[in-house]
Amino acid sequence: MDYYQFISDIIDQKQGKLTEASDQIWDFCETRYQEHRSAEVLCKVLEEEGFSVQRSAGEIETAFVGTYGKGAPIIAILGEFDALSGMSQVAGVTFKEPLQEGANGHGCGHNLLGAGSLGAAVAVRHYLERSGLPGTIRYYGCPAEEGGGGKAYMARAGLFKDVDAAFTWHPWDENLAYNSRMLATCQIQFTFRGNSSHASASPHLGRSALDAVGLMNAGANYLREHLISEARLHYAITDAGGHSPNVVQAKASVLYKLRAPRMSQVKEMIQRVCDIASGAAMMTGTRVEHQVDGASADLIPNFTLSRVMHQCFTELGGAAFTEDEQRFARGIQDSFSAEEKRIVRNGGGRILSEQLQPYSEEQEYVYASTDVGDVSWIVPTGQVYVTTCAYGTQPHSWQLVAQGKSSAAHKGMLLAGKVLAASAIHVLQHPAVIAAAKSELKEQLDGEVYQSLIPPEVQPAASRAV
Repeated sequence: MDYYQFISDIIDQKQGKLTEASDQIWDFCETRYQEHRSAEVLCKVLEEEGFSVQRSAGEIETAFVGTYGKGAPIIAILGEFDALSGMSQVAGVTFKEPLQEGANGHGCGHNLLGAGSLGAAVAVRHYLERSGLPGTIRYYGCPAEEGGGGKAYMARAGLFKDVDAAFTWHPWDENLAYNSRMLATCQIQFTFRGNSSHASASPHLGRSALDAVGLMNAGANYLREHLISEARLHYAITDAGGHSPNVVQAKASVLYKLRAPRMSQVKEMIQRVCDIASGAAMMTGTRVEHQVDGASADLIPNFTLSRVMHQCFTELGGAAFTEDEQRFARGIQDSFSAEEKRIVRNGGGRILSEQLQPYSEEQEYVYASTDVGDVSWIVPTGQVYVTTCAYGTQPHSWQLVAQGKSSAAHKGMLLAGKVLAASAIHVLQHPAVIAAAKSELKEQLDGEVYQSLIPPEVQPAASRAV
């Protein structure tokens, strides 16, 4: 059976259902651990397609697992569906216009990611039924990728422990099989508590939590000089203590995000930043408490699986975009900053990338983070990027949100589903590939054992300012 043609036909037949699911999730634009309606959209399609669905998987309200088939090998398809705070934007326009000022928006394309992965799982399900091939396909509904570490909590709950191989994708501005590492990260909330007082009549009686936040940030800025060059340290003041300058602020909070190439390096950074917070509390006579807000492991790409995905992508080819789609994308590019336009020029003036980028055996670093990393420490994991937006579009931008319901985005989403499905079927048919992928992962880990950066007592929490 020509499974390329078979899965293409299935996904084309399901195009309307998948596009509707993606657009509904775009409309809901729910942030981390609030994605109840978005998750239910995907769960209902899975059930309609014959999957058994475990909701609240791992006791995480918006996580779920859809399963079809039985026995080994067990193949996972990872889907995401969370939005970003403050990214509201009207769809289909080439200028910035929030739907609602300050509201959420899909600035990373996870509406497409979730629906495209859904298409892959459905196509593999139909292939298993048609071919009689042994094995199990699972769709993992993974919440809170944006700062919440959803997959880390799912991994901690043991949801991936019996999986043989995992596949996922991400909306992007070009087509490529991904083989780069990403940084481990940990997000920590620091809250300082002091004493309020009249800032003029009795300042000596006050102990300023806001001063403590300021001193902590100053100390962290000095720390940057003494971190490895690949490390990253960011923060946002989430509670400045109030709006009255004549009050000594008794409570203030700051949210820190720490990144480094390895989890062990992030652990060292956590200790140093916590020491700085303690010092700021001592200097101001305040008290400080901290809590991990989310974390993810460094991503370990699997070359065995990325080669398979590149091969499948080559067989399927890139999406062909119409003149109207190219015209809209060019309008988006016209809205870019001068620096962003320079990126487009350096990329050869591409508008919508149709070609698959050459496969590279050289492992590189991308200075971003994803909780796919937690899965990749446990299970061999392959990933592709697929064109869904104008070349040069930056993630977490209003321009990306504006393109999230476009016909070009839908084409990329459907193509991603086909690539993931073909890759899953390939390894189902060739167990030796799975064995090789597992061997490669063992070699890359070199004796290290996965241990989440999230402490055992910490539970998933809904959105903070991330």
